[in-house]
Amino acid sequence: MLTVPILQEGGSGGRVLLLGAHPDDIEIGCGGTVLRLVERRGLEVRWVVFSSTPERAVEARASAADFLQGVQATVTVHDHRDGYFPWAGAAIKEQFEAIKREFVPDLIFTHYRHDLHQDHRLVSELTWNTWRNHFILEYEIPKFDGDFGSPNFFSALPAATLEHKISLVLRHFATQAGKRWFTADLFRAVARIRGMECAADETFAEAFYCRKAVF
Repeated sequence: MLTVPILQEGGSGGRVLLLGAHPDDIEIGCGGTVLRLVERRGLEVRWVVFSSTPERAVEARASAADFLQGVQATVTVHDHRDGYFPWAGAAIKEQFEAIKREFVPDLIFTHYRHDLHQDHRLVSELTWNTWRNHFILEYEIPKFDGDFGSPNFFSALPAATLEHKISLVLRHFATQAGKRWFTADLFRAVARIRGMECAADETFAEAFYCRKAVF
């Protein structure tokens, strides 16, 4: 089994980079795992969202603040147009390069490489293009397109942690409340399936794609 120091139970310290195309992506994709990590002493986090409107930027910052309570963190929210990332690729690439100059992470969370949303996919591609020798986990976002795969890295979640994640997501992203997929039962169902796949003690988990790891 590969041991990653920042992910060891009872560990402390470490630098985590969280990348999301849209204001609620990080929370939906890996929010429970973030809540597990922020319990550790000395954690430093860089949280970056690449698309927003003024209203959604407010939501993103408030949500990040709640997920990262007590952690040394920098939250950046950009305003690229939702759905148009491939046509703004050069500007987004420059922002990735700026992050690389400013922050050296031990662990990176980004979108799944085969996500069918073009914005998500570009963020994943630029993550791998920018960081060549880092531990990267790709998270998944449920959607109409049906692009879930077979993840190979699991973060078992206590039931209370999952419920905390769901409550924060629903509380902070009121602009998404009218969407049929934006419901507690869907988020819980995804976590239940992934928990079954890894035999999680409390039956829930988040799942990731680990493309490359070095022992």
